[in-house]
Amino acid sequence: MLAALGCSGGEAAIAVTDLGGDGPPVILLHGLAGSSREMLPTAHALRDAFRVLVVDQRGHGASTRRPADVSREAFVADVVRVLETHASGERGILVGQSMGAHTGFLTAAMRPDLVDRLVMLEGHVAGSDDPGEAARLGEFFASWPVPFADRAQARAYLGTAPIADAWVADLEATSDGLCPRFDADVMQRTIEAVHVPRWAEWESLPTPTLVIFAKRGMFSDAEKDELIRRRPETERIDLTGGSHDAHLDALEEWTGALRRWLVP
Repeated sequence: MLAALGCSGGEAAIAVTDLGGDGPPVILLHGLAGSSREMLPTAHALRDAFRVLVVDQRGHGASTRRPADVSREAFVADVVRVLETHASGERGILVGQSMGAHTGFLTAAMRPDLVDRLVMLEGHVAGSDDPGEAARLGEFFASWPVPFADRAQARAYLGTAPIADAWVADLEATSDGLCPRFDADVMQRTIEAVHVPRWAEWESLPTPTLVIFAKRGMFSDAEKDELIRRRPETERIDLTGGSHDAHLDALEEWTGALRRWLVP
């Protein structure tokens, strides 16, 4: 059963899609400048064993595009509302990629009573010590020559990488042309909050946690090792392929590792 749901709280409305399935609830959380659409292949790989819900995080997809609050606490509050509203009183499993992994981690740290297990794909908690990194990302999104006339023009500009495929698929038709479902300045402010180190929350995290890194991901060996050194009970899987967007370009290996850890 496919159902479009929702959660409203504060100044943001959060779009939630219930893909159905039997078993405990799994909430899938996309990365920065993405949407729940890119998590659908992962969702379909889990529906035989779980009730799967995909979420457009604030500032993304069909959720409120320009929320006033893009703090990490606001993102956590959104996931808490999803769990309390749609998980039928059960503790949920949070699965996130990149920024979505960070959101899931903080939700588990702040509300462990609601989270049974946590899976982080290409996520980290160390933040960034480069003050210009968020600005460069914002400038990149702001440089897109939007609106695009059509998807062919969008693809010619964005390229053919799997993440570009996801961006093109997610473009919204407007009277002027095709536009992304996010604003560059909101993305910049959002990632600035993600770049704040969260080691204290990580080291005290009580939730059973799996971290998965891709072969060609964005983190160094030292950064991966530090995550485990600071929380030795964390389980870790290194994929033999894939990029930072391994949920798109290493789907079979990613979902296989995910299922082996989640399904008894």
